[in-house]
Amino acid sequence: MKVTKFSGELVLFDKEKLQHSLRKSGADENAVLQVMHEIDKQLYEGIPTKKIYKLAFQLLKNFSNAHAARYNLRSAVQALGPAGFYFEKFIAKLFELEGYQTQTNLILDGKCISHEVDVLLKMENMVSMIECKFHGNQDTKSDVKVPLYILSRFNDLKGKDFSVFNANYQISQCWIVTNNRFTDDAIKFATCSNLSLLSWDYPKGNSLRNKIDAAQIYPVTCLTTLTQLEKDKLLMQELITVKDLIKRSEWLSKIGLSKNRIKNCLNEAYQLCNVIY
Repeated sequence: MKVTKFSGELVLFDKEKLQHSLRKSGADENAVLQVMHEIDKQLYEGIPTKKIYKLAFQLLKNFSNAHAARYNLRSAVQALGPAGFYFEKFIAKLFELEGYQTQTNLILDGKCISHEVDVLLKMENMVSMIECKFHGNQDTKSDVKVPLYILSRFNDLKGKDFSVFNANYQISQCWIVTNNRFTDDAIKFATCSNLSLLSWDYPKGNSLRNKIDAAQIYPVTCLTTLTQLEKDKLLMQELITVKDLIKRSEWLSKIGLSKNRIKNCLNEAYQLCNVIY
């Protein structure tokens, strides 16, 4: 059985990959078997992977909204667009949970020109910069031109003193973070140039997906009990993550949710973050 990818390419249907994604959502073996059974009945030659994904998502919701939310994680991160402003905020929060101090959206004067820096990190006396490459299309990869360009910006900023984090520091490391993937050449060049990369699936074992799951810091856009408009309203209030929403749950009432919907939304949020509700 062949399926049609987002790019239009025909590939063999990978049943084990789908089962792995379902298990990573937290679904138990019974739920995985039932979802796979229903999907098997609706498969046909050339079916779009997008249709399979949507079907699996809807079926998972019958078992648990939190499982469906985890399964929907990549699309939820993609929903932090369209320009990626909220993606940068989300990445800052992710590094904060790893013990970094962060600052976002700065304009710094390099040796030659000024540069807009998405995120600055500080751990002890070491300051790093992060450039975020956000893609609204799931199939778009960051190619070698991305690290080539960012390396030149890093070199223009490196070696200068900047008044950040209430003192003077120099930027000594550069990260490139994307919600999608890097090409092989991009990874080779970045590795050779001592640039740190983070993408949806790289580096293996410590990728963006791995970091999100380990920290249980899910974007508010993954919640299945909210509409897109309601999610947008929360993002505008700097409620970027589900944990932010749990701490400031009064905003659910402020954006117009009924008591019953607030209860359902918080139930999903607490299950998603494995917090007793």
